[in-house]
Amino acid sequence: MKVRSQQGDTVDLLCWRFYGRTNGTVEAVLEANPGLADLGLMLPLGTLVSMPELG
Repeated sequence: MKVRSQQGDTVDLLCWRFYGRTNGTVEAVLEANPGLADLGLMLPLGTLVSMPELG
């Protein structure tokens, strides 16, 4: 599934909102989205982020 960032979103916040936790999810999201970390702490508004299924 993919989500779009809202104003002020961080990867941590997207993970919390989508998965309900951040432990282990941030790393999985960064791995599934090469270059996402290069965008900075706060993601640009409307950034499309792939949220991988977690096992």
